[in-house]
Amino acid sequence: MVSVTQVQPQITLEEFLELPETKPASEYIDGKIEQKPIPQGEHSVLQGRLGTVINEVVLPKKLAYAFPELRCTFGGRSVVPDISVFTWDRIPKTEQGKIANRFEVHPDWVIEILSPEQSANQVIRKIIFCINQGTQLGWLIDPTDESVMIFQPNLFPDVKLGEETLPTLETLQDLQLSAKEMFSWLNFE
Repeated sequence: MVSVTQVQPQITLEEFLELPETKPASEYIDGKIEQKPIPQGEHSVLQGRLGTVINEVVLPKKLAYAFPELRCTFGGRSVVPDISVFTWDRIPKTEQGKIANRFEVHPDWVIEILSPEQSANQVIRKIIFCINQGTQLGWLIDPTDESVMIFQPNLFPDVKLGEETLPTLETLQDLQLSAKEMFSWLNFE
């Protein structure tokens, strides 16, 4: 018996960007299209609540904006982090001062929430790519063991749990959140 493996032909980034959007989103990484998993309960709660909490702190002072599921195209890839945080002065805008539709720059802070069927190493590679392109902070949230792996330029990854305060961008020091507080959002009792 002969097994046949189908090889997906590589396409260019430009060709990928011309394709219709998918749900859940597809990403373009190293010439290949990879579709993100469908968010489940824990993922949805953490993503929605975390984006809201960040924006409640940063929007009044126009410090930054947390975007859920925003396509960011830079460094030859097109990725859709669970949450992309851009400092206010780096948010792409039109000549009229409105927000641009296409973000062709790296986020300042990228947040990924690990889904049960996702490969942690695959998500870590995406965060490291962002850091290497200029992103200042990356979080990998793991709901299973209630930990957050922290990525920053020129530092070894760190893992935060329990009452430990999660680091944010230097300009967002008003945002104080512990891993325990964030994971408490999953308790609906």
